[in-house]
Amino acid sequence: MSRRLFCELGPTAYRISAAKEITLRWLQDLTGGRRFASEIAPSLLPSVISRHSSLVRRTLGSVDPVLQENKAENLRLAIPHINRVLIRPGETFSFWRLVGNCTERKGYREGLVIKGGLPGRGIGGGMCQFTNLLHWLALHSPLEVAEHHHHNGVDLFPDCGRKVPFGCGTSILYNYRDYRLYNPTEQTFQFAVWLDDRNLNGELRAEHALETSFHIREEEAWFRLEADGNWYRHNKIYRRTVDKKTGRTLRDEMLLENHSRVLYDPSFIPEEKRRPPEDANG
Repeated sequence: MSRRLFCELGPTAYRISAAKEITLRWLQDLTGGRRFASEIAPSLLPSVISRHSSLVRRTLGSVDPVLQENKAENLRLAIPHINRVLIRPGETFSFWRLVGNCTERKGYREGLVIKGGLPGRGIGGGMCQFTNLLHWLALHSPLEVAEHHHHNGVDLFPDCGRKVPFGCGTSILYNYRDYRLYNPTEQTFQFAVWLDDRNLNGELRAEHALETSFHIREEEAWFRLEADGNWYRHNKIYRRTVDKKTGRTLRDEMLLENHSRVLYDPSFIPEEKRRPPEDANG
């Protein structure tokens, strides 16, 4: 039997561990020599590099719909801290340094959060959707992902109007599980984000159009019942960089491979994506 971590001994131990990690992250940033993006510009940069929208209120199994409404309010509160932020050459974008801690005092409500790989409730829930959007925008640009965390190898909900490949999401927790981007280029980039009645909308903008385009694709996408009695979802995510003038592929890279345990009713798994059980393959 493995020894329990201090943070697993109870709520008080967890709060102490979290406070330690938060303090360590601030000390690392203070002494790390990074320049962080912080300027909110009065206007938008002229060139749209990528754009995306994601549905705010989705049907997620037995999740309380009130949590979806609260998420919309949480996103509304966080957006002004990100909208029109400039990421200048050599700067690092940090989601948590801009948004800050999502506390009840600031007006944040209880929303859906992921705790220990399972759905839960927590103040400020819904911020993962925000960083999911930013991450998808950034994947279509030369910005480098400096920090990105996944959801612990689990597939939490069946697809509901999914627009992007499974596994492209983010996992964040103030402030030591952050989403960060580094700008290695010679021009400034900018996020534009807004909320309408249905969607969280975003654009990544820049001073000038890019000479390359970026294309994300999914391969080897399937579900399978494995030897431990659980269903797993598998896929691989690739990004191709193409020269706009010549159409020549400059780079084709696998970003990640997902192999995640399905936590919802397997009846929601499409028949055409099911592979034979693992033991049937010998």
